[in-house]
Amino acid sequence: MTTMDTHSKSSDTGTPGWKRYAFADHFRNAEDEFDACKLGFWLFLATEILLFSGLFCAYAMFRLLYPEAFAAGSHHLDVFYGGINTLVLLLSSFTVAMAIRCAQRDNQKWLRINLIITIFCAFLFFFIKIAFEYIPKWQQGIRPGILYSNPFAAHPQEPTWWSVYYGATSVHALHVLIGAGLLSWCLYRSIRFKAYGPKHYTMLENAGLYWHLVDIIWIFLFPLLYLIH
Repeated sequence: MTTMDTHSKSSDTGTPGWKRYAFADHFRNAEDEFDACKLGFWLFLATEILLFSGLFCAYAMFRLLYPEAFAAGSHHLDVFYGGINTLVLLLSSFTVAMAIRCAQRDNQKWLRINLIITIFCAFLFFFIKIAFEYIPKWQQGIRPGILYSNPFAAHPQEPTWWSVYYGATSVHALHVLIGAGLLSWCLYRSIRFKAYGPKHYTMLENAGLYWHLVDIIWIFLFPLLYLIH
């Protein structure tokens, strides 16, 4: 996404990286490169949507077949922690958008602060998911598929519910970690090279788009999984 030389000689250390950026030779100008990168990333996001569409289709099919099992399984979920995680992701979507805006205005300080808040929210989401949702359920023997052994199961098809729950939420949690990794790389480049500014912030914006997708997917998962009853 960039042809900026991040190994410039000491004479260039005072020049921000976004000012030293030069578009690739096979593009006519920087605007064409930006549009191509955005189009390519939107196509990639479309494949991510297809991935989650399969999980949503599985959810819809099994819920139609076993509505009582889904309602019974949903009662084991804690709406409080699900709601907290929803607020955490909404806050992170705001801060990542503000980080991009700060890059456009060359506000390097708040660009980094907003990225740090976003990354913190990502790891907070993951911590809440593991510590307050997954681990307590595993300790009770509530596991997906044939491993489900909870003696308090209210419906014989509850294992199907837990397979859908763990499948959807674990794939989403993996995307949270991937998004945190992308944003951490953007933060490093911002601190080390001042890589993003008014004339070049392609990588940061694409990472922000990925993070917004992660947020939107959770906005669908939360009511479908936690608010059935």
